[in-house]
Amino acid sequence: MTELIGVAGCGRMGGPMLKNLQKVGFNARGYDPSPDAGVGTDIDAFCDGLTTLITVVRDAAETDALLFDDQAVVARTKTLRTIVISSTLSPNYVKSLLSRIPDRITLIDAPMSGAQVRAQAGTLTFMVGGDPTPIMPLLQAMGQEIHHMGGYGAGMTGKVLNNLLAASHIAMTRLVLDWGDTQGVDEKKLLALIGTASGQNWLASGFDEIEFARDGFSDDNSIGILAKDVGAALDIAPDTNTALPEAVQTAIRQLKPRPKP
Repeated sequence: MTELIGVAGCGRMGGPMLKNLQKVGFNARGYDPSPDAGVGTDIDAFCDGLTTLITVVRDAAETDALLFDDQAVVARTKTLRTIVISSTLSPNYVKSLLSRIPDRITLIDAPMSGAQVRAQAGTLTFMVGGDPTPIMPLLQAMGQEIHHMGGYGAGMTGKVLNNLLAASHIAMTRLVLDWGDTQGVDEKKLLALIGTASGQNWLASGFDEIEFARDGFSDDNSIGILAKDVGAALDIAPDTNTALPEAVQTAIRQLKPRPKP
């Protein structure tokens, strides 16, 4: 059977991922219900002959819609052999998919990190749960760092824990920049300092490249997705004090747009 790759959810991350697959010669097509995504909106055409599905939709509700409900790719696509979950979701939800997917289909979780700038460059970091061997060429076409975290679900666990840490960096970096403003400290000088000192972090180091670095919170933007990701991490929190991650989530939800200097 000829391998046909489908990327569902072709927004700021999925769109560049699809282009990088096509760039190196994979037979790949995209699907997104929004015509603005610039890919197909016909789910029947998308599913025709599909063997590997990469999902990059927003959340568990959209994943359910894609796999089982509105688009029903699992029931619709008899040729489907592999589903790669690249959305950032609760690890508990991801593990629950095992009982809902037919045995003929292999599930692999492979969420990614790096923001749109690295999706476009094909240098994403992937965290994989399950056997990465069948999809390694695909991951190498889209990413630079590939971490096999363990069995199915371990990739998603690594991702939400990483994003929890990233969210704390983002919340605190934005706070520090705001405080610097009140003291008349130049933003570029402060970021340059942070980049070479003990406060260095991903957001501060890439502030001029990361597309959402100055955004305020909105349910439908990257900052909103980050708040959702903190919730995914909280879903696997042990029975301990969760006040700190909850405070990070609150701080993310309170972010206002930061104008350029």
